[in-house]
Amino acid sequence: MPDEKIQKVTIPYLQAKKEKKEKIVALTAYDFPVAKIVDACGIDLILVGDSLGMVVLGYENTLPVSMEEMIHHTKPVVRAAKRALVVGDMPYFSFHLSDEESIYNASLFLKEAGAHAVKIEGASRRRLKLIEALIEAEIPVMGHVGLTPQSIRHFGQFRVKGKEADEAEKIIQDALNLEKAGVFSVILECIPLELARLVTEKLKIPTIGIGAGPYCDGQILVFHDLVGFSNGYLPKFVGKYADIHELISGAVGKYTDDVRKGKFPDDNHSYHLQPEQLQKITQKETATSGKKKK
Repeated sequence: MPDEKIQKVTIPYLQAKKEKKEKIVALTAYDFPVAKIVDACGIDLILVGDSLGMVVLGYENTLPVSMEEMIHHTKPVVRAAKRALVVGDMPYFSFHLSDEESIYNASLFLKEAGAHAVKIEGASRRRLKLIEALIEAEIPVMGHVGLTPQSIRHFGQFRVKGKEADEAEKIIQDALNLEKAGVFSVILECIPLELARLVTEKLKIPTIGIGAGPYCDGQILVFHDLVGFSNGYLPKFVGKYADIHELISGAVGKYTDDVRKGKFPDDNHSYHLQPEQLQKITQKETATSGKKKK
């Protein structure tokens, strides 16, 4: 039975947090054990991001991630999350098809994986039309503007968006258009904090920042970046709260050394027979061995 004391996070709950000026806390997760930990810590929203392609599956970028992979990883997160709202990230080319096919793909996150909403990058005219259709189909949608990683082939490289006035004005308008289309919140990624503040003040729905400064209604980070799973390059905006890479490397290195030197497993890590049982086995083996010699 679920714990009745746990208040399940809903979309109205997130909206109320904006109105009360209470920060929304979000993280990514891609499996059961991580989702269970972050959910127990009181996270409001878990995004099963297509970033799993890079941090879990080893792809160069997010483009190769498939619907099958996203659904596969969303299911255990949903099973683990007793409190947080779970959002499934629609991967590249899962919502670039006909409206019917795109709606079907989105529906799999709710119907098959059990997520509570989906996230879609961009705010083109066609994208806005699709978002309206998704909401008409009872599928809640989170928007995403600023740096949109699925557009890497178009941009050529990841960079801060909205530093020039024209681009900043477009981001503001895109966010307003997404709100009008019916999204329940908008991720602002890699934009100047002044621009994020303007967008947050203009929107009635919550903004969730990643590399967008402190003035958003909430913040999200990739879990693997937060805990230091990688020892490689991390963007400026990442808050690294632990160094799991060093901890795991140290543990595996010590284990490897102990096994090779015969230090592990030792007596304390082994099971034992009771002396009388060992005696019975030894006697039986001795008798059997003697019969074979005859």
